[in-house]
Amino acid sequence: MSKTVTTKASSWKRSSIAKLAGVVALAVGALATQRIANSAEPATKIPAPAQDEKVAANHSETAVFAGGCFWGVQGVFEHVRGVKQVAAGYSGGAAGTAQYNTVEEGDTGHAESVQITYDPTQITYGRLLQIFFSVAHNPTELNYQGPDHGTQYRSAVFPVNAEQRSVAQAYIAQLDQAHVFSSPVVTHVEAFKGFYPAEAYHQNFLALHPDYPYIAINDMPKITDLKRMFPDIYRNDPILLKTAAS
Repeated sequence: MSKTVTTKASSWKRSSIAKLAGVVALAVGALATQRIANSAEPATKIPAPAQDEKVAANHSETAVFAGGCFWGVQGVFEHVRGVKQVAAGYSGGAAGTAQYNTVEEGDTGHAESVQITYDPTQITYGRLLQIFFSVAHNPTELNYQGPDHGTQYRSAVFPVNAEQRSVAQAYIAQLDQAHVFSSPVVTHVEAFKGFYPAEAYHQNFLALHPDYPYIAINDMPKITDLKRMFPDIYRNDPILLKTAAS
């Protein structure tokens, strides 16, 4: 995608959010047309990880993933059984630059991310990765997802401990060796520097705005794919993040 189109796509997203907040956005129609020309990333059936975390006695762990716009990734994991909470936010950069308008410039080191709080006795880290790689995003797209381009939309995993790092690295190697995708997996396994929740208006965006054009086109098909491919762990009613505005 050219720089001009990339800028338009990013600007459309920002101006559309501003419109939701009551700010009049210019040229939304033309940029919406650019978005609508894109379709959801296709889901891919992949094998379960051969290596996974050991099931512990505790009932709460966290996982941090980045896979394009956090609206859709959050929305997918809110429909997964065993997940207790999903927050949209930023990871990979410093606390001082963890604001939407700054991150969208693409030079902060942050990626739009989600922090998943889950019960490892109900769903494992490896199983979350399987959903992440197969349904939530396309792990073969370098520094973009569908219509969103830039390092802030990169595919990345931020392990919070050594076991998660080992599981993620082994799974990426497994998927590449099995050639389940037409191109190599480009997902980075990065050092976890912290997770910073996004602004309240980003939280639960898919659940609250399922008919919003960007969501309807790019993200709602992921929910359908999750239900189809993982019926045993799909939950119809999403577990929503509680915010100050809730």
